[in-house]
Amino acid sequence: MTEATDHSPAPVQGGRTAALAGACVRGALAAGLGLGSVTVLVMVMWISSPYPDSGPGGALHVAAGVWLLVHGAELVRPATLGGAPAPVGVVPLALVALPVWLVYRTARDAAEPALDRPGPSARGAVGAVTAGYLLVGAAALAYGTGGPLPAEPLGAALHLPPLVALAAAAGVWTAHGRPTGPLPGRVPERIRVGLARSRTALAVRAAAIGLGVLLGGGAVLVAVSLAWHAGAARESLLGLSGVWSGRMALLLLAVALAPNAAVWGAAYGLGPGFLLGTGVAVTPLGVTGTAVAPPFPLLAAVPAGGPGTWVNWTVAVVPVAAGAAVGWTCGGGRRGAGARDGGLRDAAFAALLTAVLVGAAVAVLAAAAGGPLGTGRLAAFGPVWWRTGGAAAAWAAGLGVPVAVGLRAWRRRDDAAPATSAPVPSAPATSAPVPSAPATSAPVPSAPATSAPVPSASPAPPGPAPATPEQSPDLDPASEAPTAGPVPAPASTNANAPQPKPGSGAAPAPLPVPSPDASRASGGAGREERPAPEDDPGDPAFEPYAVLPAAWEDPVAREARWTALKEASGGLMATFPPAPVAGPAAPADEMPEAPGADDPGPPQRRS
Repeated sequence: MTEATDHSPAPVQGGRTAALAGACVRGALAAGLGLGSVTVLVMVMWISSPYPDSGPGGALHVAAGVWLLVHGAELVRPATLGGAPAPVGVVPLALVALPVWLVYRTARDAAEPALDRPGPSARGAVGAVTAGYLLVGAAALAYGTGGPLPAEPLGAALHLPPLVALAAAAGVWTAHGRPTGPLPGRVPERIRVGLARSRTALAVRAAAIGLGVLLGGGAVLVAVSLAWHAGAARESLLGLSGVWSGRMALLLLAVALAPNAAVWGAAYGLGPGFLLGTGVAVTPLGVTGTAVAPPFPLLAAVPAGGPGTWVNWTVAVVPVAAGAAVGWTCGGGRRGAGARDGGLRDAAFAALLTAVLVGAAVAVLAAAAGGPLGTGRLAAFGPVWWRTGGAAAAWAAGLGVPVAVGLRAWRRRDDAAPATSAPVPSAPATSAPVPSAPATSAPVPSAPATSAPVPSASPAPPGPAPATPEQSPDLDPASEAPTAGPVPAPASTNANAPQPKPGSGAAPAPLPVPSPDASRASGGAGREERPAPEDDPGDPAFEPYAVLPAAWEDPVAREARWTALKEASGGLMATFPPAPVAGPAAPADEMPEAPGADDPGPPQRRS
């Protein structure tokens, strides 16, 4: 009892507390690592700049502000030519991957239990990692307040916690094996049932494919337009900075904004396009307003002003490809789990749900890819999230639903065609007559080599030959019961084969072993399978010559073979000894002697 009371839940509770504290420290370390990476990048640019505006302290303040901008917080630029503060809200999406990956890895590692203590619960791990990360974020927000690019406190409070919490939840979910259910009881039953269906998982997979096609198509559009306007992009790069350090900084900024450009290209292909300022919209139908783009290499890909031409309208291939990919996946083109389950209604519902998911994802990306770059004309910069998301949902539903329904109907017709229209082929045994063979009327007996001793080379004694199971007229080898009469020997198909002479007393030739073709034609009836020597070489009952027919050791057959060999040799071979005349069996002491040395007798076949 004392030992049982010593192991109370208190140590377990203490272990979980220590685990939560460790997860909080891990979150703070992840935030510090991300902040340090951004700081190193900013310091390298500050050192390489030929005309720095401030000292190292100002560079560190800028690094803190850029780190908060990466999380979605909006920065404020107080020093402007007009005197009024100008917001900076365009987030480089390529840099967002760094903090998200750090939080994800930290939460995944913190949720795994250690060898000496239990791990934290799922909620505890998410909360501890998020709390530790936000502590460092609050310190960076306070430090960057007095710098040249401070972050807006309200924007940081609205963007930083949700991003960190979602990344931490994804990491904990991965650490627990990515479970898909069941959801907590407080979730409405209708939602829990809907999320548990296979078509929901199919819709998520199709939405990921459709979103990838949209973003990939947008990136291709931007690359083609940049190649078309390569001269303008080069002039903007060389005109913004006259030194290579500044040009390298511009190139790094362009690389960080490349995912933003892909989202802009997707919005342009969908139809709503994007804004280059207040009242200036760039769409495939044309550019409304006076488009005066800021001098930046990526903005050189913006089409010229005026109405659009057929070249601009060809960008519709991007949403068409995305809608076709959605319909192909929901209709069963991808033969994955749940891809062909259900009927036409399920395919249509999966395509509609996919359209909603694609629209929501595109709307979030469009809101993150744009933002203000100042006041006045640059207050609105980038795609409008609700227009872009609505267009993506409309394209996915308008093309995905018909393609999914049509493909599912085609798949079901192909699956049902062999079962309804194609006749079932009849078996060969019933469609074609079975050729008559002795092997079908009676089973083939076993070889004499295994059932009786091998006959010697001396001539057979006079008298009737002993009855064997193959030659017995009154015994059936299969049932060992008396039969109605003797088994007739089949007619020999070989005209040159010798036949037993009447009255010679020689036993009739046993039934020949049917050929493989005859056995296959008769369905394999009456055929005895023997293992090959390589199949069972260690079997003591196996004899290498048991596959020979019983007629091989028959005296008449041996005489015929010997005569044929003698004729072929031109008289060089000895004559086969004559077969003894049938008569009463001689006593044992009157048995004929074996042939001497002068008469070697017939060749012996070793068994």
